[in-house]
Amino acid sequence: MRLSELIEEYIKSMMADSDEFVEFGRNELAEYFHCVPSQINYVISTRFSPERGYYVESRRGGGGNVKIKRIDITKDTYIMHLVNSLDKSLSQQEAEIMIHNMIDYQVIDEKTGKLLKVATNDKVLGLPKEYRDDVRTRIFKNMIINLISE
Repeated sequence: MRLSELIEEYIKSMMADSDEFVEFGRNELAEYFHCVPSQINYVISTRFSPERGYYVESRRGGGGNVKIKRIDITKDTYIMHLVNSLDKSLSQQEAEIMIHNMIDYQVIDEKTGKLLKVATNDKVLGLPKEYRDDVRTRIFKNMIINLISE
């Protein structure tokens, strides 16, 4: 298991014991894992983002305390959050993360997830790189909006 995965699992285990925010010092966690604080920042920004259903407060200086809370959301709320967050171009990797999260949160089933992945795949889009992410975002957003009307 990679260090990033170990840190993620450790933070999630802390969260399992609390319904509220989990608070920890970035430097203390880095010391515990024998890594640099920027490794902790990387895990927080990539594994505990709003797209993954987390709310994060981070304070710089003095050890850099971090607060993380899991957001409980309904299907419609989650879909609206996704739609509202799609104001920038979406890479294939970002789309796949969102699709994976929707499956995990049971917002969509596996079959719908596979359809979304196929429709937003670089190879299927077959466009020059400079247009791909914008077209993917429009396709993804449109498909998500149509999920709301089900």
